[in-house]
Amino acid sequence: MVNSITTVVFDIGNVLIEWNPDHLYRKLIPDTRERDVFLQTVCSMEWNIQQDLGRSWSQAVEILVKEHPDKADLIAAYSDRWHEMVPGEVPGTRQILEELKQDGTPLYAITNFSAEKFSEAQDRFPFLKSGFRDIVVSAEERLIKPDPKIYKVLLERNGLEPASCYFIDDSERNAEAARSVGMSAHHFKTADLLRDDLVRLGLLKA
Repeated sequence: MVNSITTVVFDIGNVLIEWNPDHLYRKLIPDTRERDVFLQTVCSMEWNIQQDLGRSWSQAVEILVKEHPDKADLIAAYSDRWHEMVPGEVPGTRQILEELKQDGTPLYAITNFSAEKFSEAQDRFPFLKSGFRDIVVSAEERLIKPDPKIYKVLLERNGLEPASCYFIDDSERNAEAARSVGMSAHHFKTADLLRDDLVRLGLLKA
């Protein structure tokens, strides 16, 4: 049977570059319990998602500081020291990206990211500018994974057939959403496992 997958679509955070607020807040809040409470109830994922949906970081910080004035410096650090949450590339996946690109595989990306921080990330990691034919950024579309609409933006904007696309994401929910619109999907855990799957599909050489 001939493999119908010709196109690879990457997530970016925790697939190509690492992101984890603990990298910063371990320095600012050494106590594990106190740190966990802060990241669950103050600078929470729900709050952060609003920036991925297009809210500016200045507005996000201002809103939260009004609610928690005693934690103003800790809240501001989430934006001001954001790069300390991103220690570098995820081992092995940039090499896979480069090999696919050298083989002429069409490469795209869909990422949940604030527009401001994604621009900074592209400056810091230039392969995020040059590696893809198109990148769908949640903040620019005001849509966020796992909403099926964000996958359809990529497909419709680039004239892609869902069955030809292989999507890679560190979230199983996001991978499942890609499957719901007809794409194949890989729940990313390690570059080695991803490579094995791409070899199986004939997209990379063994």
